[in-house]
Amino acid sequence: MSVQIIGMIQSQKQSEIHAPTGPVIDRDYVRDFAQAHEQAGFDRILVPHHSTGPSAAHTIAYAAGVTERIHFMLAHRPGFVSPTYAARDIASLDQFTGGRLGVHFISGGSDYEQRRDGDYLDHDERYERTDEYLHILRQVWTANAPFSHEGKYYRFEDAWSDVKPAQKPHVPIFFGGASEVALDVAARHADIYALWGESLDQVRELTQRVSVKAAVNGRKIGFSVSFRPILAETEEKAWEKADRILAQAKHLRALQGLTEPGDPQQSEGARRLLAAAEQGSRVDQLLWTEIAKLTGARSNSTALVGTPEQVAQALLQYYDLGVETFLLRGFDPLEDAKDYGRELIPRLREGVRARQSSLTQAVA
Repeated sequence: MSVQIIGMIQSQKQSEIHAPTGPVIDRDYVRDFAQAHEQAGFDRILVPHHSTGPSAAHTIAYAAGVTERIHFMLAHRPGFVSPTYAARDIASLDQFTGGRLGVHFISGGSDYEQRRDGDYLDHDERYERTDEYLHILRQVWTANAPFSHEGKYYRFEDAWSDVKPAQKPHVPIFFGGASEVALDVAARHADIYALWGESLDQVRELTQRVSVKAAVNGRKIGFSVSFRPILAETEEKAWEKADRILAQAKHLRALQGLTEPGDPQQSEGARRLLAAAEQGSRVDQLLWTEIAKLTGARSNSTALVGTPEQVAQALLQYYDLGVETFLLRGFDPLEDAKDYGRELIPRLREGVRARQSSLTQAVA
């Protein structure tokens, strides 16, 4: 089992410790950010979606034009465009990027944010709609003839797409969501199920549940876990760096008028991160939960803190649980991506190769 490393780019510099700076769409920053990931040895870059942000698809189209090899992951929320149109749009982007696209489908864990775009379905209904949406997408991508559909959320006649994805049978489908209804949708449609950075015990439990549900549907799913690595030359300096990041995050929230901890809202994944935080600020030795606790865990907000070798070994513990994809992003986004390429990614890949070699020798 190989390993895939995913990063994340945004259209301007911002994070929990950096207020947004520069224009909302900073072309130079996007170019430098994307190229830094390619040079650092990342396999893929996630471009996130937010109800007030720039188009993730257009950001990917631009970033693909200034890179050569790296793949992308489009964050896409079902429900705002018809699935027949989305299927053609995604297939077109996959063709124009040379087969470098994957799509992460996000049904939405915040009623408030969904309503900013006019979506008034509740949490479970959003996942029910996503189930129908993904069924249609996959059919459009693989159909050999026009087809009609009449379901709870969508109805159309003679749908057909002249453009098919460059990748066969279709672009990789990433999927997140930790509620029971979300797991059911993942089991039917996902190629890779994505978790935020939970504890080892939590990841073991959740991946086993998803695997069982997928097997019932005659499928096998890969797994991805997201972390915010904090690296330094010694463990002591790494934890001092984490303390500085927490102080900076609290200061920025105070400037923004945010005096109370964030709210997980309707996100079961956020509640799971907060459950990990209840075990303490440090879990499994290196898993740091303070930023998740501060922000309400509304995104991948837990960190692995230590030397590059320590963090690589911590990631390999998740690899041993069957996690073959890691999304890694820093609190200093561009600078950390470069640092991961120098210090962390080579160690992680070497650890995976060592495990594969040992397995091969054991089989022989």
